[in-house]
Amino acid sequence: MAPRFAPATAATVPLYLIAQDQLQDWLADQPETLQTWVTQNGFTGAYGQALLVPGLLARGPEGADPAVTVALAGYGTETLRARKRFTLAAAAEKLPAGSYQLIHGSGKTAFLSPDQLAAECLGWLLAQYRFTRYKAAAEMEAELVAPEGLDASAIENLAAAEFLTRDLINTPAADMGPAQLEEAVEALAAEFDASVGVIAGDDLLEANLPLIHSVGRAAEQAPRLIDLRWGSSGPSLTLVGKGVCFDTGGLNLKPGASMGLMKKDMGGAANVLGLARMIMSAGIKLQLRVLIPAVENSVAGNAFRPGDVLTSRSGLTVEINNTDAEGRLVLADALTLAEEGTPDLIISMATLTGAARVAVGPDLAPFYTDQDNDAGALAATAAPQADPVWRMPFHTPYESMIEPAIADLDNAPSGGFAGSITAALFLRRFAADSRYMHFDIYGWMPSAAPGRPKGGIGQGGRALFAALPALLDL
Repeated sequence: MAPRFAPATAATVPLYLIAQDQLQDWLADQPETLQTWVTQNGFTGAYGQALLVPGLLARGPEGADPAVTVALAGYGTETLRARKRFTLAAAAEKLPAGSYQLIHGSGKTAFLSPDQLAAECLGWLLAQYRFTRYKAAAEMEAELVAPEGLDASAIENLAAAEFLTRDLINTPAADMGPAQLEEAVEALAAEFDASVGVIAGDDLLEANLPLIHSVGRAAEQAPRLIDLRWGSSGPSLTLVGKGVCFDTGGLNLKPGASMGLMKKDMGGAANVLGLARMIMSAGIKLQLRVLIPAVENSVAGNAFRPGDVLTSRSGLTVEINNTDAEGRLVLADALTLAEEGTPDLIISMATLTGAARVAVGPDLAPFYTDQDNDAGALAATAAPQADPVWRMPFHTPYESMIEPAIADLDNAPSGGFAGSITAALFLRRFAADSRYMHFDIYGWMPSAAPGRPKGGIGQGGRALFAALPALLDL
């Protein structure tokens, strides 16, 4: 289903969002019957609480039917909200079916800024997500009427982009291999009148994309480079997303426990497609290119091997010390191709390293850039978008760690130190002459939270979208 706000009707229920420390002030203006009802039902304004107040007990908004039912949603405390996201979504999931009109106070009880209001309304829409490809799931029947002054279409587009990302990641590799990922890109392109070019199989060698071919050649579905283009004027932006549709680890086979989530190893591709959808749906005047090296890292007699030395599109040679460090290889050729187009900015997104998860956990999206201004622009937009990111260093002294004895680069430095940083440094070698930003994301919610069910998740895309005016002088 597409995420949408509900139209206002005569049956729309006023929904008061009340912080815990504001409850008594709000109750003081209400009938005694409502005060008693709230007290007896244990509503304190705590995070995620929801309470329906029957008509005749409540006093609705000025001019409303005096018998109207109203609802209350707890906004909690500032301390707890700092540890949570999408507070309104936590309450929305407990409300009965119906449409609700949000009222977040007036006078001394008003407390939501425009950014906070937008984030809370986005959270409500994100809570509507259900992955139903293989099994029916009950829909969330509590619908929100867009508050006055909210850009409802913009919020719906953000949610739709997130739904796309989640659907792509959640789909198992049997139904989301390189060919199906290509189909998903073509469907997105058709929606927004974009063009798509594809180079697949042995044609990758003819096109000088040898690393993509090497990583994907052992799989049943041919490896491919998917190239989406949209827009003909304005600054140029190229997004590169890791599209490893399943990762066995190759001949350095992963243990079973580590292979269980590898349908999400195309999370970088899913995230750049979500960001591309945001850009195209908003009609931003820029020249957008999306490059996705789509492969499966499989085991067969023609799989690439530990100890092989491969030559990349750029001419740099790479010693393969672990076939399970394949994502940086396919990204390397794609980044070289991206740089040849001389865009104003290149951004790569990838579920690249376990080291990033050890460093910052699953919730933060670590990113790398050499540009302090770009990092500052992104940091300024991440919090208002409820899309946390964290800057990591391109620590140049570690360059020696990715330089083996017999090739230009090592795809898997030994020792285990600074794994996310060395992977980022490896990628930077292939975008060395460009303004470049890299995201090492997780792309998965290990457990459910308000607005974010367990499963595939977008990370960093909304923050980047909001930062684009500053990043590209739009």
